[in-house]
Amino acid sequence: MALFFHARPLSPLLDPAALSWDSVEVLGRSYPRDDHTNVTAKILSKVGRNLHSRAHHPLWLIKERVKAHFYRAYTGRRGNPIFSVFDNLSPVVTVEQNFDSLLIPPDHPSRKKGDNYFLNRGHMLRAHTSAHQRDLVRSGLDSFLLAGDVYRRDQIDASHYPVFHQMEGVRLFSEHQLFADAERPGQLSLFEEDGQRSPQKQETHSLHAVRLVESDLKRCLTRLIRHLFGEDLEIRWVECYFPFTHPSFEMEVRFQGDWLEVLGCGVMEQQLLNSAGAEHKVGWAFGLGLERLAMVLYGIPDIRLFWSEDERFLRQFHLPHIDQAVTFQPLSKYPPLLNDISFWLPAQGYSENDFYDLVRSIGGDLVEKVSLVDQFTHPKNKKVSHCYRIAYRHMERTLSQEEVRVVHRAIERAAEQDLGVRGRY
Repeated sequence: MALFFHARPLSPLLDPAALSWDSVEVLGRSYPRDDHTNVTAKILSKVGRNLHSRAHHPLWLIKERVKAHFYRAYTGRRGNPIFSVFDNLSPVVTVEQNFDSLLIPPDHPSRKKGDNYFLNRGHMLRAHTSAHQRDLVRSGLDSFLLAGDVYRRDQIDASHYPVFHQMEGVRLFSEHQLFADAERPGQLSLFEEDGQRSPQKQETHSLHAVRLVESDLKRCLTRLIRHLFGEDLEIRWVECYFPFTHPSFEMEVRFQGDWLEVLGCGVMEQQLLNSAGAEHKVGWAFGLGLERLAMVLYGIPDIRLFWSEDERFLRQFHLPHIDQAVTFQPLSKYPPLLNDISFWLPAQGYSENDFYDLVRSIGGDLVEKVSLVDQFTHPKNKKVSHCYRIAYRHMERTLSQEEVRVVHRAIERAAEQDLGVRGRY
């Protein structure tokens, strides 16, 4: 069931500014709606905010620090930076760009409608900045950084938000570049015929080439993260899986006594490079979350704060230099108000992410967290009941129970109307 976009009219509780019965308008372009459309007006209101490009915003600070590091660390023979930077590409991409161009299989769970925001069957709000990788490589670029807002339907708590920001890097190597320092470069090759895929490499790559690419990648990212966190930082690499890199790794850092995953990376799948016209090169790619880094580096406790217009928050990051250390000073912690909502689920078609989207569309950033606190199956008719606890907390003032009840009742009514549940209020 597509939230808010089935046969019944839109809930009057939603802002229909960017929506009509026939189309969805994003950044001045109109996209025809169909049975796959599930983007909401609340999400569309975030498109174009570009927090990562807002001077002195904490996300901008992180982006600029990463960019400055690459500019200093990687220069050409004339001293110019070799990495190009893109931070203003449209978040609207085709489904083919977001999934197929990255070799994500048709049955991969990341493609689920319940996890993404679709404008229609052909277009969506990008779920990762990697959706632009193939196009940038096809344009002839060998080294680039890419930053932008990405969109995923997810749970509601202090570290999850349907809009967040990523930054990624790609670097390609020709045979001459990769083996320039080898003792016998003419005897080495990027590729091998009749090779076998193994945990260490892809079938087309030579083992020597992969080892050099992997070493360069890990050295690059170790320098970057130690630049951000400090030279004494303890780092470890964990093998993992991504459809568009192999071998693939996650970097974890030792922070405040715990291991924290900060980025994913790997050797780019050669099939991806071949499709982009770079069949004579090999390369690496990495991606990191700007909110994750900013929350750790600056001690920001709640991801909703990044969207705050409160000057008490924003002025803390007006720094004379991007590398200056700063620790977020909490605003007054206003008390939360907790309200439960219980309902019987419909026989089919219910998705928790649909409910989370509905809560966000109506409650907005007043909602701090939604937790499933109880499930019950009726012993006779086998109907299933869910009880969710919604924590409401304003970031800048104390809420009254009266104003929260207005929002909460609106959620109850919309859940029955748009999700087909039956309330147990």
